[in-house]
Amino acid sequence: MSVNETVAQLLARSNRLGADPRNTNYAGGNTSAKGTETDPVTGEQVELLWVKGSGGDLGTLTEAGLAALRLDRLRSLPSVYPGIEREDEMVAAFDFCLHGRGGAAPSIDTAMHALVNAAHVDHLHPDSGIALATSANGEALTKECFGDRVVWVPWRRPGFQLGLDIAAIKDSQPQAIGAVLGGHGITAWGDTSEQCEANSLEIIRTAAAFIEQHGKADPFGAELPDFAPLPEAQRRERAAALFPLLRGLASTDRAQVGHYTDSPVVLEFLSRAEHSRLAAAGTSCPDHFLRTKVRPLVLDLPPTASLEDVSARLKELHEAYREDYAAYYNRHATPESPAMRGADPAIVLVPGVGMFSFGVNKQTARVAGEFYINAINVMRGAEALSTYAPIPESEKFRIEYWELEEAKLRRMPKPKPLATRIAFVTGGGSGIGKATAVRLATEGACVVVADRDGAAAEAVAKGIGGPDAAIAVAVDVTDEEQIAAALKAAVLAFGGVDLVVNNAGLSISKPLMDTTIQDWDIQHDVMARGSFLVSRAAATVMVPQNMGGDIVYIASKNGVFAGPNNVAYGAAKADQAHQVRLLAAELGQYGIRVNGVNPDGVVRGSGIFAGGWGAKRAAVYGVKEEDLGAYYAQRTLLKREVLPEHVAAAVFTLVGPDLSHTTGLHVPVDAGVAAAFLR
Repeated sequence: MSVNETVAQLLARSNRLGADPRNTNYAGGNTSAKGTETDPVTGEQVELLWVKGSGGDLGTLTEAGLAALRLDRLRSLPSVYPGIEREDEMVAAFDFCLHGRGGAAPSIDTAMHALVNAAHVDHLHPDSGIALATSANGEALTKECFGDRVVWVPWRRPGFQLGLDIAAIKDSQPQAIGAVLGGHGITAWGDTSEQCEANSLEIIRTAAAFIEQHGKADPFGAELPDFAPLPEAQRRERAAALFPLLRGLASTDRAQVGHYTDSPVVLEFLSRAEHSRLAAAGTSCPDHFLRTKVRPLVLDLPPTASLEDVSARLKELHEAYREDYAAYYNRHATPESPAMRGADPAIVLVPGVGMFSFGVNKQTARVAGEFYINAINVMRGAEALSTYAPIPESEKFRIEYWELEEAKLRRMPKPKPLATRIAFVTGGGSGIGKATAVRLATEGACVVVADRDGAAAEAVAKGIGGPDAAIAVAVDVTDEEQIAAALKAAVLAFGGVDLVVNNAGLSISKPLMDTTIQDWDIQHDVMARGSFLVSRAAATVMVPQNMGGDIVYIASKNGVFAGPNNVAYGAAKADQAHQVRLLAAELGQYGIRVNGVNPDGVVRGSGIFAGGWGAKRAAVYGVKEEDLGAYYAQRTLLKREVLPEHVAAAVFTLVGPDLSHTTGLHVPVDAGVAAAFLR
């Protein structure tokens, strides 16, 4: 078989296994294949191992995510192994086994794949397999389930010694197709890629069928009527009300983004008598608790409790959680341990409502929640057969504060300036709003694109990325109920709101005597009233978050400069400009900064100009509509046309880290209009 065929089969197998969450969790597990390739230096055939690299995901694995290593060098490593007390030193040795540039960074499980005497190896984290692995009598259950076809391996932290142990089992028990790794997962092998995949699926499906046939019906105990799920609409209402508070608590040490789920798996778990005991026991599989922390924070009040009582209790539980986590760290830390990374929970469970998970970005928060659902499934299986018995707390600490994990964190790219910020941009479907939404997302923010034109907002959000990066909401900013619904959608999507850009607008250009009451009202309803309503609704989210925030008004040069045939628009923009000053004075006590941008002559890409304003202004100035941008440019001091991206850059500057002590400011982005200079 050619090298390309070997790699192609490995990738296809990996993608199939990783696409089914019953087989393994996101970014969990690894697969490998052994084969030969011509050495470009000697021209001779050389045996290689291709194995999923550190941090990759099986479901989306590509060739770039594989590490390529020389088998002859890998097989020589046991001769220089210094023993289990120094096994971490062997990770650095993998670098000396790389073939050429080597591809992705080798993971800690590379030894398992290299030393097991099989052409193909899978290491996976299926819920059914981990249920056996975390049962109090897991070894006996594994024997009962599989006979001698699958071997039990007692818990050992992933590393070189575990690779040696599994290799020895494979050599001594040729009838075995794989192993259940205590507290951890499964490993399977085969002479061909097809056989390896079949063996992996046999272990996973046999374990699942065994649990189904032999497990008790109610592994989580009796129902707790007071903790039954609220109806869906009430659940979401309560979740939206609690999420900003929870996000603020979970961001005590460092800012976080949130994810909410009311999955039936979560709601059913929280409605049962044993949920408190099991949650306190924590997760077991290293992939689980590295993302969910050692245990979740669990609210101990029913969903019928008042919002005030729940909020007060959550604050108490959060304080207790932080004290407990610090005590956990101090119990197990050594002088060589990395510093404590933060004592806030990654998972918060609220009976009757659902699960709130947190991370440094939306994907991390979402995946943390997915991992805890995996953990619930594991607990169900283990309790159905026996008693859930995760690995000891001391072992969890050894992995959570493992120097190798710390090194992985140090290799992470530096966060972008707006990482963890959640932005809400009105009028985001076109022009300045679209450019601003794109710029904020580029700088790391999660973005809610709000526009009266839902299709335009959806197109912008889709262009930014998937729902982990941006969502769209259709909203008329003159409607209080629609604004409330849009902010609720933002909160449920990301956990809160940190950054509001009041950009929605329109313009009607008429002389005073032609300006109707309707003209005046719609201008003020959209810009003056709309900005007020959005800012007020956003403040009700920002204040309980206790994380500060930014509100930026896209005002106008016309709020300062008096021009002809423009009374309704100019007056509405002047209203917005003074809202900046008023709100800056009021919201500063909460760490919320309020600033404005005064653009002028932004013609290209503008929804306002495309809607007829451009033709009217061109007529006022006696130029062709297509020449209006150039006309505006020539009347400026810099003789430059202003584009939506220039306004977006000003917004970023105002909300970024460099102007952290600035509020109540208006920044002109007009290429220089002396008559509009602020005084």
